[in-house]
Amino acid sequence: MTTAEYNSCVSKFSNGVYRFILKNIGDTERARDIVQDSFLKMWEKAGDISYDKSKSYLFTAAYHTMIDDIRRQKRITGLNEVNDLTVDNSFNDLQEVLNTALLKLPEIQKAVITLRDYEGYSYEEIGEITGLNESQVKVYIYRARVSLKNYIGSLDRVI
Repeated sequence: MTTAEYNSCVSKFSNGVYRFILKNIGDTERARDIVQDSFLKMWEKAGDISYDKSKSYLFTAAYHTMIDDIRRQKRITGLNEVNDLTVDNSFNDLQEVLNTALLKLPEIQKAVITLRDYEGYSYEEIGEITGLNESQVKVYIYRARVSLKNYIGSLDRVI
């Protein structure tokens, strides 16, 4: 990959990678750091990466960097998070409910659901990014959607 192709990748994919990471971790500063680290990893391997595979490589690097960051944060805080899927009826906006519900999902489910529903990747592409096979991706997406459905309940409670 040339410098011009790398710069093209930065301008094309930086917003998408940032949205993906932000949806998964919910912290803007950490998301920016992860995106920057992902582009740094891509720059270091630019000679080995073809321009056609740059988007896949970038999202894969971002995903793995995000997982490493999440693990590091868990070690630092030492807290065990409980994924409590009870409804909090103090929401005013459906988007706010969805974002809160997404944050309560396990990391892998959150990653696959955002890659599929927010970024529009195919099951095969998600498998390449996360290192899962296609059937595992489908199972995690199904479980995430069921959890989201159970969390949100009926739309009458939200509206």
